[in-house]
Amino acid sequence: MLLRGSCHCGRVRFSVESAQPYPFNRCYCSICRKTAGGGGYAVNLGADHASLAVEGFEHLGEYRPLMTDPESGDRRPDPGRRYFCTHCGSALWLWDSRWPELVHPQASAIDTPLPVPPARTHMMLGSRAGWAEPELRPGDLVFDDYPDESLAEWHARHGLTLPPD
Repeated sequence: MLLRGSCHCGRVRFSVESAQPYPFNRCYCSICRKTAGGGGYAVNLGADHASLAVEGFEHLGEYRPLMTDPESGDRRPDPGRRYFCTHCGSALWLWDSRWPELVHPQASAIDTPLPVPPARTHMMLGSRAGWAEPELRPGDLVFDDYPDESLAEWHARHGLTLPPD
């Protein structure tokens, strides 16, 4: 499915192919909550990084949070690079060097109508803000940390993986 997205001010526009366009995965971690989440969480999608086309690249900023290694206590840049518009601050997508073939657009930046997921996954609840109450529905899965399945595996389990356009 071809997804088209943009920032709020319109200086950055992008398109990307996604076989996993259902916005099902709500992340409550402090990074997502503070950089992209209006409800105390953010929702990102899975897409093919090679298909990412960007207009207004000169208006992009990149954020790499420092992460603390639980064993050594050292602070290092997270491999995930979060892209945003430097004018309006809209969160646009995440790219992570551990999975270079993927890009994760923020569902909130997508202008293409997205399909409604049959169930949702709530992840990183162990670090959610106390005021961010998960809206749980029957069939939703809940995780204090990362879920047991990837975006692609969730789509496959529900029979929702789409072929390329």
